[in-house]
Parts: sequence; C-alpha cells; structure tokens
Amino acid sequence: MSRPALAVAFTALAALLVSGQALAGETRTVHALAMHGQPKYGPDFTQLDYVNPEAPKGGTVRFAAIGTFDSFNPFILKGEPAAGAGSPFETLLVGTADEAFSEYGLIAESIEVPDDRSWVAFTLRPEARWHDGQPITADDVIFSFNLLKEKGHPFYRAYYANVTAVEKLDERKVKFTFGGGVNRELPLIMGQLPILPKHYWQGRDFEKATLEPPLGSGPYRIESFEAGRNVVLKRVPDYWGKDLPINRGQNNWDTIRYEYFGDDTVALEAFKSGEFDFRQESNSKLWATAYDVPQVRDGRIVKELIPNELPTGMQGFAFNTRRKLFQDRRVRQALGYAFDFEWSNKTLFYGQYTRTASYFSNSELASRDLPQGEELAILEKYRGRVPDEVFTTAFEPPVTDGSGNNRANLKQAAELLKQSGWAVEGGKLVKDGQPFEFEILLDNPAFERVAQPFIANLERLGIAAHIRSVDTSQYQNRMDAFDYDMVVESFGQSLSPGNEQRDFWGQVSADTTGGRNIIGIKDPVVDELIDLVIAAPDREALVARTRALDRVLLWGHYVVPHWHIQAFRVVHWDMFARPAVQPKYGLGLDTWWIDAAKAAALGRAAN
Repeated sequence: MSRPALAVAFTALAALLVSGQALAGETRTVHALAMHGQPKYGPDFTQLDYVNPEAPKGGTVRFAAIGTFDSFNPFILKGEPAAGAGSPFETLLVGTADEAFSEYGLIAESIEVPDDRSWVAFTLRPEARWHDGQPITADDVIFSFNLLKEKGHPFYRAYYANVTAVEKLDERKVKFTFGGGVNRELPLIMGQLPILPKHYWQGRDFEKATLEPPLGSGPYRIESFEAGRNVVLKRVPDYWGKDLPINRGQNNWDTIRYEYFGDDTVALEAFKSGEFDFRQESNSKLWATAYDVPQVRDGRIVKELIPNELPTGMQGFAFNTRRKLFQDRRVRQALGYAFDFEWSNKTLFYGQYTRTASYFSNSELASRDLPQGEELAILEKYRGRVPDEVFTTAFEPPVTDGSGNNRANLKQAAELLKQSGWAVEGGKLVKDGQPFEFEILLDNPAFERVAQPFIANLERLGIAAHIRSVDTSQYQNRMDAFDYDMVVESFGQSLSPGNEQRDFWGQVSADTTGGRNIIGIKDPVVDELIDLVIAAPDREALVARTRALDRVLLWGHYVVPHWHIQAFRVVHWDMFARPAVQPKYGLGLDTWWIDAAKAAALGRAAN
C-alpha cells in the first residue's frame, strides 16, 4: 500500500486476547491484540495457516504501475508516491489475512494493555534494526508519531487525534495514553504506526517530495529507479525479521520491479507480450474479451477467479455536497434514478456484477429490511433529524428491466426535481435562471463507458453532465482540494469498522485538505453514530450501530451505488506457485513464490 496505516478496526468491550478472562482493572502483557474474542494464533505459533514455510526464495517479479511518480515519501500530502514506496517501512504490529482484525507483534515483541484499553505500551524487539544496522528504539517510535501527526498527511492527524500522551518508559518501551471517550480500537491503531528512523530524518525536510530513497527497516529496500519509468526493490538478505513466525513463508521474491505505463490499455498489451508478470483485472469487459489470446489458450498465461470473503464496501458516483447543486437530498436521489444498472450489467459488464445496496455490503454489518431491536432504539433518538424512510422503507437502489427503457425511473426523477424547484425550459433543466450542469471527474478512462449511458439518461431530464478525464497527478490534486462536482469513488470497509469512519463521513474531515470525506458530509447525526460505532461495547452492539449508520448514509443519497464482485480476477504468466490454503480476506500475493520449473518453461530464470 502506498499510504500505510489505512487499515480499519471495530470496537469491542470484551477480551484482551489472552488466555482466560481479564479481570476488571487488570493489565496484561500479550503477544497479539484483536478487537473481538482472542487471536487465532497463540503465543507459540510458528507460522500462519495460509503460508508455505518452506517456500523457496529467489527470482524477479514484475508488476505494472500507471501514470508517473515523483516521490519515495508515501506519508505526506505532497507528491505522487512511487509504487512500492511503502515497502521499506514497518509498523509495531501487523495484521493477518484470515482474521477479521487481529494484530501480532512485528517491531514490537509484546503489548501491555489494561482491560479498558485506555492506554497501550509496546516493548520493542531488541533485534529490530534499520537497514544501516542501527537499532530501532523508543525514540524512533515517539519521533515517528510526532512527525506524522505534525507534518504527515492530514489523515494521521485525524487517526491519532485521541492520543493524549506518548512517553518513553525505557530504551525499548513506549506508552500511548488515550482520551476522548471510549475507543477500544486505539491500541490496534497505534500498532499500525509506521516507524521512521529519527537519525535519518533529522536535518531533512519531511514535508518535501523526494526521490532520495529513505532509510527503512523492512524486508525490501529501493535498489534503483528511473524517474517516471520504473522502480526496483531488492529483498534485504540480512533483514532482521526474516525468521519471525509472522513473516515465515512470505517475502519470497529477491527482486520486485514496477514498470510504469501511460495508461491501462498500453499496460494490458505489455502484459500479454510478457513485459510484466501479474495483473489483477478490474474491468469486466476486459475480463470477458481481452484474454482470448494464444498465451491464455495454451496455458502460458493463467486466467482465474480467486474467491474471497472480503466485505465489498461501497463504490459509486459520489456527489460533492459542498456544491450548491447537490445540497438538496431530493436532487441526489433523482440522479440515482438515471443510472440503469441492469442495462449496464447486461450490456457493459457481461452480467458479472451484483448491485451494491449498503456501505458495508456482503457482511453482517449491512442494514437490511426495517430497523428493529437495538438498531431501532438507536435511530429513534434521531427521529425527525433523519429521513423518514429510515424507519419506513428498506433501502434498495432503483431497478429497471434491463431493456434500456428507463422511462418509469426517469419519471420519478423528474418529479423529485420538480419538488426541489427545478423546471424544464427549452429542453434544459433550470432553477433561478441557472441550468443544471455539472462535471464527472475521472482518472480512469475505463469508466467513460459507464458514465456515458448515465449522462444520456440525465440529458433526457434536461441535465447537462460532462466527463473530464485527467491524469493521476491532476486527479489527486483536485481531490485533495475538493475541486470536483462528481467522482467515481470507492469506500472500502472491513469486518471491523472504527476510527476510519470519521475520515470517511465526519465533519472535521470534510474541512481538511486531503481528507477522505470526499462527499463533504457535515451531519451531527452521522458524527454521533460514528462515535457510537467506535464505542460499541460488544460485537452485537457494533452490528446494530453500524447498521444504523449505514441506513442513515444510504437514505442521505450521497452516492449513486455501483456494483461489486466477491472474487479477485487474476491473470498471470504461469511461473508462480502458492500455498494450498487461500486466506479468506486477502489475495495473499506476498505468500506466492516463483516455481523454477515453470519459469524455465517460459524461458525465464527463477533466480
């Protein structure tokens, strides 16, 4: 990931992840933390279930990256981070891909935490080292926390907002103290803290984009690069953590190479000609049509669906409610009627997708039917402050017969627009003398074929929508400044929602440059529901509170929902081997290795 610490977590009052029950007020020292129940792997575990501990090391794997880069610092707002820029860096704890949300010691060898999780202390491994051989110390941890919060991406200020104190207990022990109410996720959030070398960054400008590869401690370091063309990472042969149980069977390639391409069309052809080795396909049309080639038919390229159990979150056309045009909920709802998913799925997507009807889709956290029980009790407190439909109607996106005749839905859209003061004059939708006109900002031309039929339906309502496709750098700059009308956005979720919901939907994030509240939601009810999710005392309460939040967001009509699929669409040259067990919540690519015989059959050296 180019931006570390973006993992998510749900809150729970139970269990401190130790054998037996924690007594009130008791403090335990543990090897791992989870948000619910106990961790899957005990203190004496030797490997994760989804790895091959005997996987051979060696070889080069090549991936594609799109666009360009101008920085190896992935922790700041400025610059376009290079692919793989986060690889040299490590965190105190690290998660697994077969648990909802557990973290195990990486740089930290142990975790001390009270049963109310009002603070956490990490003891660092004495063998943990930077790539220059210097030890990782408590001073590095404190320096990293302060540096990221003061000079890092705005995300960190929000993520660490409830840390009231950080103190050095000894050379290898650091304590974080929390405030701001119940937030039992915070010890795990601090476990995600990227640790940076104090001795390296002192005297350097952290806020400046740089093409000087920084010092790290992880299994890979940046070996070489050509600006805007490629980045080469090399496995560190004397990496300090290579024998840790949490790392066993992973980081198997000697070299990782990212080749940059101007756009995905060029990258696809480069893949088929053998210029890189692995591709995860996101485009349904390409998946259905682009791989009917000799390399696939004769088995040199493997095309496969790898199922997963990941929550799919929400993707959609997202409104920028900072724009006056989209501040009326009825207007946003009306535009939702203009998107014909059934036709698009049949005609554009080859029937591969399911319509998304929740921000927490494909999980028990998704709202369904009508609210009842604890969820209803929560929502009752906000009756009159949330749409009436929250109580009366189960949310479902508009449906068509897939024929392309969307007249019935457009009629409903026209009525909603009329109610909100818009009228058709000379074929154009007008209010207060101003036409209804807006721009859909894209950074992926593949979405143009999705947006065009949507635009055509909007035109039938008298609305003039235009597509503007820009490169990744322009797109990021405009996103950071909230300079857009509508974008295609994905809001990824996990089985354990927590602090990140503030960044997605909270009022503070809406006013923070570079924040992830791209919709611009500023609703005190949403803020209160987020706080309830974060403070949930158990799994049952978490489910009820998340469903309540989901329902309020859905009936706010902040996005026109898109679709999802519960499998990774993967194509790769037949040179890899992988463990027998597939993790439920991830692709597990870090556990794959190069099969020497297969590589030789393709004419490639495995080492």
